[in-house]
Amino acid sequence: MGILRDFLPMDKAMIGFDYGTSNCAVGVMKNGSPSIIPLDNYGKFVPSTLYAPSREVIVNWLQQQLSLAEQKSFQEQRKQQLQKGNNVLRELKQEGISSDLFFGKKALQAYLADPEEGYYIKSPKSFLGASGLYPQQVQLFEDIVAAMMANIKNLTEQSLDQEITQTVIGRPINFQGLRGEESNQQAITVLTNAAKRVGFKHVEFQYEPVAAGFEFESTLKKETKVLVVDIGGGTTDCSMLLMGPTFSAFDDRTQHLLGHSGERIGGNDFDIGLALSGIMPELGINSLLASGKPMPVNSFYQAVAINKINEQNEFYSDANMRFLQQLVRDAKQPELINRLLKVQQEKLSYLIVNGAEQAKISLTDNEQHIIDLSDLEDNLQSIVTKNTLLTGIKRELKGIASLMHEAVSQSGQQPDVIFVTGGTAQSPIFNEFFKQQFNDTPVVLGDNFGSVTAGLTRWANKIF
Repeated sequence: MGILRDFLPMDKAMIGFDYGTSNCAVGVMKNGSPSIIPLDNYGKFVPSTLYAPSREVIVNWLQQQLSLAEQKSFQEQRKQQLQKGNNVLRELKQEGISSDLFFGKKALQAYLADPEEGYYIKSPKSFLGASGLYPQQVQLFEDIVAAMMANIKNLTEQSLDQEITQTVIGRPINFQGLRGEESNQQAITVLTNAAKRVGFKHVEFQYEPVAAGFEFESTLKKETKVLVVDIGGGTTDCSMLLMGPTFSAFDDRTQHLLGHSGERIGGNDFDIGLALSGIMPELGINSLLASGKPMPVNSFYQAVAINKINEQNEFYSDANMRFLQQLVRDAKQPELINRLLKVQQEKLSYLIVNGAEQAKISLTDNEQHIIDLSDLEDNLQSIVTKNTLLTGIKRELKGIASLMHEAVSQSGQQPDVIFVTGGTAQSPIFNEFFKQQFNDTPVVLGDNFGSVTAGLTRWANKIF
């Protein structure tokens, strides 16, 4: 029996779909209120990760998830990729390796079990607006997104025991990309193509901070100027919204969006910042060359730049391996740089950043956290504190403050309240930061992970 079939029936056969940088979640309207669906054993929030035994077989797995009508056109569009994937599948079968794809926490577990094998990707949404992608790379990201969406859609339909063909998907104000609106359109095209390929017939988008604002609006009793701050995994988006019970009935809220701003600053950047300030000293970022000159730091930044495909490609290139080998010979403390070389040779970037992410989460309630680095060297660890985190994310906090003030400046008005949502918002470090931005303006923390999903669901219910 599906998870939700013992509950009250859905109001409509549609969903709000938060395809997030950190997590994916789906909501439906039940008895007039949004409800986030638990998806089988994954829970309500599925980490936005995918693991495949080989990158080439993702396209073959995806083909099996499509309708018969869609499979025919897909085969024509991906003929070469499918053939290459079939060859890899035969090799995997001969070697006794499973061809299954894993999603969410299972994907991370598969990667951590053997980082050198397989293909692991976290937060593919971060790459969708990237500049300089070749058509083949765009197709790969489209297939990765489609595979993740197919998994979520299948789990949703199993839970609800009915087909879902209508969805509102959240989008940041600006995707991560250097080409402005061109990057945004590239990302939206990838998301739209992927969603329609896996069976969503009607696809609409809504700004994530606006969606979060809709959920907050349901609690308001009077007209209120709300500064919504949505700190996602890949972006921070701010919107100044005119909200209240008399506005919630409008189908077009354009005139109530008074100002908005967004930039590629998010939870992933905080993880990377903490990795640089809390882990990279153990790998030699602050050490010296034998000549007494400072250590070149570019490779340290590239090692943890998991949200920048070009930086990761450069870090894992053969040329950089040779550079790091030479750096070991030139270093005053070669044992430290050997640890960085091991990250490069064994593809441990995600492991390093995952250690920083877990530390960041721990520092929400604890003054310090011990990061286990025994994968790099026996008994190696790093102790990080809240001050270590603050040191690592100073630039990001300054950027978020600028976004908040920019949205308010565009509106020409001061907020009555600041509504903050996103997983990072729960940390006391960030609570204090928000209170410092606008003196005497109350700060309200939303459902850290569910506000956007709930708001998307409300909007889907309104427009479908």
